[in-house]
Amino acid sequence: MVKQISLDAWQTQHLENLLKKASAIVTKTGNPIVLYRQMLEEEDDAYEEIVCSLTENYVIEQLVISGGVLPPTFRQQFIFTLDEFPQRLLRKSKDLFLQTVELLESQTS
Repeated sequence: MVKQISLDAWQTQHLENLLKKASAIVTKTGNPIVLYRQMLEEEDDAYEEIVCSLTENYVIEQLVISGGVLPPTFRQQFIFTLDEFPQRLLRKSKDLFLQTVELLESQTS
């Protein structure tokens, strides 16, 4: 169990470092980085998805609902600091965590 805790701690620290590097890139370019999109529900021409973006100092997770004649609306919005987000993402989904690390490694190298 000790090794697992150490690995999780290393992974969250690694993601936090990547977020800080990518945040500096966002500051330079003025464009947020989409970390992931997660489709929750899709029916005919309507959908509900989570869009997670990195801004200058925060990670924003938004629940977007759109489709048909309705314009896109934000049902929920969560804002995390760069040091809060890695732990939350690791608890939420290891797959999304690894996908986000992979994306940021390619963006920051």
